[in-house]
Amino acid sequence: MREGIIIAATLLVDLITKHVIQASYLPGQSTTVIDGFFYIHYVQNDGAAWSMLRGRQVLLCLIAVVAIFVMLKYMLEAREKKQDIEAVCLAFMIAGAAGNLIDRLLLGYVRDFLDFFIFGYDFPVFNVADMALSVGVIVLILWMLAGDRKEQKA
Repeated sequence: MREGIIIAATLLVDLITKHVIQASYLPGQSTTVIDGFFYIHYVQNDGAAWSMLRGRQVLLCLIAVVAIFVMLKYMLEAREKKQDIEAVCLAFMIAGAAGNLIDRLLLGYVRDFLDFFIFGYDFPVFNVADMALSVGVIVLILWMLAGDRKEQKA
């Protein structure tokens, strides 16, 4: 149940923020939030991260659908085993993949708008779905590494 709420809420925030940005900005248009660090920069990304596989929407959609089903299977197994952290991480990952899949299916591209310059590096523009996916992956990796350390000490 908790995982369903996480998926629905994350997906809702992702789609609402994308809609607001798309209604407020033209592609390529930008607003400075914190000069030299954070900008709202609306782009229509027809590729994956760092614009890999540009224009290959069918392939990207198929990958997303398969990934969502695999993550859903593992999330349900984690919930049965009472592995709450793993289930929550997978819920965020499912929501992120689904948010971008919806864009690809309905629009043929993903709406990205968060643009950061970190230590002089212009990080690729991303969205809420990307954040959910990334946070889910990072926390899951850390959780798995912490579990490995506990097993090695035992």
